Amino acid sequence: MLDDFMTRAVLAGVGVAVAAAPLGSFVVWRRMAYFGDATAHAAILGVALSLALQMSIFAGAMAVALVMALTVTLLSGRGYAMDTLLGVLAHSALAFGLVAVSFLSGIRIDLMAYLFGDILAVSRSDLAVIWGGAGLVAGLMAWRWSALLTSTLSEELAYASGIDPKREQLFLTVALAITVAVAIKVVGVLLIAAMLIIPAAAARPLSRTPEQMALTAGMIGALSALIGLNAAYVFDTPAGPSIVCVAALAFLATSVTRSLRG
Repeated sequence: MLDDFMTRAVLAGVGVAVAAAPLGSFVVWRRMAYFGDATAHAAILGVALSLALQMSIFAGAMAVALVMALTVTLLSGRGYAMDTLLGVLAHSALAFGLVAVSFLSGIRIDLMAYLFGDILAVSRSDLAVIWGGAGLVAGLMAWRWSALLTSTLSEELAYASGIDPKREQLFLTVALAITVAVAIKVVGVLLIAAMLIIPAAAARPLSRTPEQMALTAGMIGALSALIGLNAAYVFDTPAGPSIVCVAALAFLATSVTRSLRG
């Protein structure tokens, strides 16, 4: 079954949706869209370092994404406006990554594949990494779900309940770095934030509880992958952007539905 490249592509898209759904819900609730964007942009620097050091792309991308996320967390609240800080770090990391790639002599790299994804080229080993990372993120979110919800709702309530919000932020940061690393092959660094945010935002009008929103976001993400891949095959369009376009249409549909109900 895994010999068919479309089957591998579908499984890869669903795997990313599984990882992104619960994490994306927290990104939406905490208004961390730019945080996710900055972490994703840093991954291209991780790709360059991985190729230069001849190490795993997944390991390099995750390490640099984690460093970026931790840097943002440490610098926030120290005299910098968050949107300014994220803008500086996100674009700087992307620029340094692209410059670093240009210095890699003797190494052929398809930069467009890392920027916008190449889901149709996913191999069996890539599939194992994607689903391993998705399982790790899903398990981490399930383990810390209650504590993360409490700290998201109110830091004071979290402290009163014996929960350290900074520790929960660290768990969220690690999960975000893992998701960025596994998604880079599917949708690329420029579209990872979209797959984190759009399915969760589309699920919000349809959900009454946090758990329902996370599950609905996962289904929207998985359906976006299925429909987007089919559309890319039929219309000969880029697969990663096609998946994001379908998710955007889902967001538009749920937003219109909410407006009509209102």
